Amino acid sequence: MAASHADIVATRLIAGGAAALAFSVFADSGLEHYRGSFANPTMVLPIGSAVLGLTMNGRRSAKPESSGSEVPTISHVGSAAIGVIGLGFHAYNILKRPGGASFNNLFYGAPAGAPATLILSGMLGGIADRMAKGEETIATLGLRSGRMVAGVVSIGILGSVAEAGLLHFRGAYHDPFMWLPVTLPPVAALSLARDVVSDEAHSITTGLLAATAALGLIGVGFHAYGVARNMGGFRNWRQNILAGPPLPAPPAFTGLAIAGLGALLLMKKGSRRG
Repeated sequence: MAASHADIVATRLIAGGAAALAFSVFADSGLEHYRGSFANPTMVLPIGSAVLGLTMNGRRSAKPESSGSEVPTISHVGSAAIGVIGLGFHAYNILKRPGGASFNNLFYGAPAGAPATLILSGMLGGIADRMAKGEETIATLGLRSGRMVAGVVSIGILGSVAEAGLLHFRGAYHDPFMWLPVTLPPVAALSLARDVVSDEAHSITTGLLAATAALGLIGVGFHAYGVARNMGGFRNWRQNILAGPPLPAPPAFTGLAIAGLGALLLMKKGSRRG
């Protein structure tokens, strides 16, 4: 059965969102693990996995038709698995410090939730891959309803909000704009969750997700400004990029919001058909 136009566009959006998440992981893990001098050889794994995920999802977004290759599936499963392992390593890094799971260790230890971005990239990439193959199985038909995708995105946004909230709390919310990532995205996530429960896509959710996607890009500018404020600014970029706010972190909101827009498109198609 040939995929509809809505299915194709939704597949592009979901794969594009997964690619954005993979890029965020690649850049963020690259910087953070470089700062850690790659003390553990496994610290190269999320970087390699993110590069492969970025390649596979980027190709899927550009060409949503399936090539029949199993390489994308292996890539997505590998990304999710490495993300799960990464959560364990980061938790161990925090808990082994004096004081255990204290605020100080959560602030300055390995970022507790960062590897979850790789899990989300793998999950969304796998969903786009299944949709591109056009298999008429119960699982694939469930994905095409959009509700499962929307649920994953909603949870992912709330997780990203928790990570941003923790780090912005460390920064004492010294800039009023630091409240935006902990106010707008949660509203978008809850609106999307409401749509999942009601099985109806609302236009306000589309607007909130679009605003969240834009916020992720704007956040890069704010983080760049934060880097520039350090001694030497970007002239001393080797030190300040590592010490300042993470430049690659905000686009995680953009990737999740783009995938959420794909889920809404599928839900709207389903409601019209119903």
